[in-house]
Amino acid sequence: MKDERHAYILEQLEKDGKVMVTALANEQLVTPETIRRDLAELEMNDLLTRVHGGAVPYIPSQKEMVYEKKMLLNLDEKKKLAKHAAAMIQNGDTIAVDVGSTTVHIADMIENLQFVTVVTNSLSAASRFNLAIEEQRLTGQVIMLPGTTNPYQASVKGSYTIEFLQRFSFNRSFLSCGGVTQEAVYDFDMEESLVSEAMMECSHEAILLTDSSKLNKKSMFEICPISKLSTIISDQEKPYDWVNKGYDWINVNASRKKEIFN
Repeated sequence: MKDERHAYILEQLEKDGKVMVTALANEQLVTPETIRRDLAELEMNDLLTRVHGGAVPYIPSQKEMVYEKKMLLNLDEKKKLAKHAAAMIQNGDTIAVDVGSTTVHIADMIENLQFVTVVTNSLSAASRFNLAIEEQRLTGQVIMLPGTTNPYQASVKGSYTIEFLQRFSFNRSFLSCGGVTQEAVYDFDMEESLVSEAMMECSHEAILLTDSSKLNKKSMFEICPISKLSTIISDQEKPYDWVNKGYDWINVNASRKKEIFN
């Protein structure tokens, strides 16, 4: 039924140039809430753009998606990346975790780590690391960076954030991105990009988590040249035409492929 509704919505959109929630609900004999969920799912797949009361044909945009929407995209892959990242944390580490819909899952994957200090500008990540401490999967402390809040990304940013960050020395920083090419790492928000860059500069190891949907994509601002990364964790192999610039590339699905072929 859902696939049929989606096909109908896209057909009407192509025909009329705009669809309305109320009309679609009446035509498909479902509730408006069902249609709104349909439109949200189609928008996440870049098949349309929602507007007040309905939707119009897809409008490409460089604007970053709202945090909650990003959390739903490629969720299984993001959790795999986060699990591998969590396994890289060692007892006694001081780590930095930036704002991202992948890095936020690192705390959920932690088991039996001790005396770890976590520094982050992500309100969601701080909450999840605190939960890990409460559940006794982690001992240590969580330091929430100061700054100006961004309610749309559940984060803080700004000059105070960067100034405070520069006082730290991290064993590892775990970074997210909006896109990555063989030359550089990018994100959508200039100020959050500067925070991620500061985390990387204060770290012995800079580790990027990126699913394959972000490979060979540029977004608004450059965080850093790719050569400044220590490790890239992804869900596929490094693109064949990329020249390695000193970083390690980890494909979290490589072991699964070996199991299938064996």
